[in-house]
Amino acid sequence: MTKKRNYVDSKNALVLTGGGARAAYQVGVLSAIAKFIPRNHGIPFPILSGTSAGAINTTALGCYASCFNLGVKKLEWIWKNLDTEKIYHTDAKGVFGHIGKGMLASFQADYANKSPRSLLNNAPLRSLLNSVMNFKRIDNNILRGYLSAIAVTASSYSTGNSISFYQAEDTTQPWERAKRCGQATQLNSEHLMASSAIPLVFPSIKINNQYFGDGSVHQLSPLSPAIHLGAERIFVIGVDQPKTSLHANENNPHPPTAATIAGHLLDSIFADTMNSDLERMVRINETLKLIPESKKDNIEGLKHIDSFIINPSHDFNAIALNYYYDLPLPVRLLLRSAGINSDSESSILSYLLFEKNFCAELIKLGFEDAMEQENKIKDFLNLYPATKHQK
Repeated sequence: MTKKRNYVDSKNALVLTGGGARAAYQVGVLSAIAKFIPRNHGIPFPILSGTSAGAINTTALGCYASCFNLGVKKLEWIWKNLDTEKIYHTDAKGVFGHIGKGMLASFQADYANKSPRSLLNNAPLRSLLNSVMNFKRIDNNILRGYLSAIAVTASSYSTGNSISFYQAEDTTQPWERAKRCGQATQLNSEHLMASSAIPLVFPSIKINNQYFGDGSVHQLSPLSPAIHLGAERIFVIGVDQPKTSLHANENNPHPPTAATIAGHLLDSIFADTMNSDLERMVRINETLKLIPESKKDNIEGLKHIDSFIINPSHDFNAIALNYYYDLPLPVRLLLRSAGINSDSESSILSYLLFEKNFCAELIKLGFEDAMEQENKIKDFLNLYPATKHQK
C-alpha cells in the first residue's frame, strides 16, 4: 500500500503560460513528471499559476491536487479527444454568422446592448469547462492541505491592468503593484474564459463590471502571481519554440503578410514577457548574493527564487501545417481569407488547431522533452524522497 504524500510545504510552484492549442505541450511535460511520482501522491506543486490556456490546465490540476496522476490522466484524455468544435463554432453558420452579427452590431446605437465582437465564437469552450471542471474541489484540496494557492490571470480591457484572480489559504493577502494586482475570489469558468480570450480571436468576458481578455496581454511579470502566493521554487513550462522558416533558403521578395505579422505579435505576447521576467529574476538572485547576510533581514520584497524552465524542442508552426486539413472547411476558408493556408508561415494556425491529432503530437513532444531532463527535474522538485513513503 502507498501512502498519499502531501507536498504542500515544499513551496514549489507551477507556472503555465498561454498559447491556445499549444498548451497541449504542457500536458505532455506533466505526464512525464507524473511518471516520477507514485500513483496516488498529491500534486508536487502546491502553488499553481496559469495564464490563458495554461490557466485551464492549472485549474484542472488544482481540482485533482490530492492525486496528481489522476489529474494529469484526466487532462491528457481531454486533450487527446479534443475537436475544434468543442472550443469554438466551426460550422458555416457559426463561423460566418458570428462575423456577420459583429458587423451588423457596429451599426447599432450607442445605448443598445452590444455583445463583445471577435473573429470566432468560443461559447462551446464554456460548456466544455462546466462539464469537466468541478471547481468546488479546489476549496476542498486547500482545506485538506494538498493545495496552497491557485491563480488565474486575466487582462482588464477596462483598466489596462493585469488581474490575478486567486483562491488560497486564509492567510494569503491580496497584493497591488504597478499595472498588476491579486484579487481573492472563488474561481469559476468565467475566469478561465476571460484568461483564455485570445485578443480579437475570442470575445472579451465581463467580470464584476470590467471586460477581460487573455491574461498574457498586459502581463509584464508572469512570475509575479506565484511569488506573491509564496513560491520559492518555480517550474515553468513555456512555449518559446525554435523558429523554422519555411522559405529561409528562397529569394522571397514579398513582405510578410498581415497573418504573419499577427502571428509574430501573438508569439511576442505569449513568450517574450516570460523570458524577460526570468532574466530579471536571475539578476535579482545574483544581486542578493552580493549582499552580506547581516543586512539581508532589512531587505523587504526581495528573496531568492530558484527556477526551472522547459521549452519545446521543435517548432509548433511546422508541426501544425501537417494537420491543416484536420480543421473544418469553414474555419479553413476563414483562415484562407486572412492569408493563412497549408503553406503559411503564420503561427496563428498553431494557436487555433484544437484537433486531437495535432494535440496528441504536442503531448508526445512535451513528454519526450521532459523525459530527456528526467534527472534534472527530479533534482529540482526533490522527487527522489517520494519512494521512501512507500510501504
